[in-house]
Amino acid sequence: MPPMAVAASLSLHLRLRPAPYARRTPPRHAPFLISPSPSTPPSPQHLRVAHGSFPRPWRPSVRARAGTVEAPSLARPGGAVETDRLPSDVRDRAMDAVDHFGGRVTIGDVASRAGLQVDQAERALQALAADTGGFLEVSGEGEVLYVFPKDYRAKLAGKSFRMRVEPLVNKAKEVGAYVVRVSFGTALVASIVLVYTTIIAIISSSSSDEDNRGRRRRSYGSTIFLPTDLFWYLDAGSSRRRRVENENGMNFIESVFSFVFGDGDPNDGLEERRWKMIGQYISSNGGVVTAEELAPYLDVPAPSELSKDDESFILPVLLRFQGHPEVDEQGNILYRFPSLQRTASSKGGGSREYVGTKWSAMFSGVEKFMEEKPWEFSKANASERAMVAGLGGLNLFGVIILGNLLKQMTVTPGGLISFAAQLFPLLQIYAGSFFAIPLFRWFLLRKTNDDISRRNKAREERAQELVLPEPSLRRKLLSARDMAQRKVITPEEIVYTTEKDVLDQEYEVKEWERRFKKLESD
Repeated sequence: MPPMAVAASLSLHLRLRPAPYARRTPPRHAPFLISPSPSTPPSPQHLRVAHGSFPRPWRPSVRARAGTVEAPSLARPGGAVETDRLPSDVRDRAMDAVDHFGGRVTIGDVASRAGLQVDQAERALQALAADTGGFLEVSGEGEVLYVFPKDYRAKLAGKSFRMRVEPLVNKAKEVGAYVVRVSFGTALVASIVLVYTTIIAIISSSSSDEDNRGRRRRSYGSTIFLPTDLFWYLDAGSSRRRRVENENGMNFIESVFSFVFGDGDPNDGLEERRWKMIGQYISSNGGVVTAEELAPYLDVPAPSELSKDDESFILPVLLRFQGHPEVDEQGNILYRFPSLQRTASSKGGGSREYVGTKWSAMFSGVEKFMEEKPWEFSKANASERAMVAGLGGLNLFGVIILGNLLKQMTVTPGGLISFAAQLFPLLQIYAGSFFAIPLFRWFLLRKTNDDISRRNKAREERAQELVLPEPSLRRKLLSARDMAQRKVITPEEIVYTTEKDVLDQEYEVKEWERRFKKLESD
């Protein structure tokens, strides 16, 4: 019977598995146990992992049924926006991956490009397709592809109130963070003004000598000249306003907060970047890699005889991308990721038969290892840090003097002195923490940067091993290349799609068969 006749008589039934979204916690130690069959010759074998097992990647089943067709559908319960149920970062990363591949993707494409768990990628694609009018395509081998219209982002934004509000919320967060930074610097100026003004008021009120009073007034005038002069940083309409900025665009008031609290984590988003790099590396190498190839992207110890045979660090990767270990004919342990072997795009499908120096030269633009950035004490320049420290010291000295004067007063007068006395505990806390917090951060950053340097060095050494691999590692890498199977699903392989009615598709198959028979008869 001609193939087209078989295709014309088939009705397709597609079952879509519900996408579990629960995170799995990888076991700390899971030694690999090889279970070869004693009666069979050496061949690629699967490994069993103690204390847990890796789930087989899901593949949709396409079953033939005579006479009935149940088309797959993307449920829209109650008209709810399914995408709003996704975490924002999962949704955005999935959409970026869809855009990168031109709107036609497999689950593996999104998981590898976005660094998402396979289950997360599947759920995100189902939600996006349900909300934007996307449809599914099924190949002859049962592979499922998700296809999105070009304006799917606009459609989603029109439905999702959350997506319309998120930019405003993010903008409000940025404004709030800036207000906090500026307020902390402004508090330093206000504290200096209040402390020294109160000191002068106390001294003036306790003296009866006119000459001394005049002398103290002149002293007062010279003492508070600097704090009041600092108000030009806050006066936006004054012609004297000056904005001192360094190359990072930080003004003096912001540098006060930077000196005390720092400027945040320089490695923010590190885990997202890590999993993107790992997913793209596995996908570009045909879905089969060695542990040594992924070590430069993970937190691993430096190469040594003790750590040479320890591959437990690969477990989180297997869990995230639904991979499993296999053994080649030479007894090498390799790791296969079936979900990342199927793609709808030919991007990144270059040759991978080279290893070592040749491979490094071919892909010089690819990051060889993941490098963490060291923490900076402050992004403010040296002159700004010196000015901030000087003003902080001036404030601390003033608080100490004010405290002694308040203790010597038997009766606290009203007005400014009474107000300062009530705020004095807060002034003490501010002045003390102004130096206690940076000192604590300085010691903490030294240890943190030492750990970062150690991890970077270990990953770099692991990457260098791949550039100049020893003979046993070279054979292992070549074996992984031989087992790689990167399957590109082309439009010609699609046998079913939810975009068209089932009857239309049956008509197209019959028309194709009629033309095929005509060509055969001719």
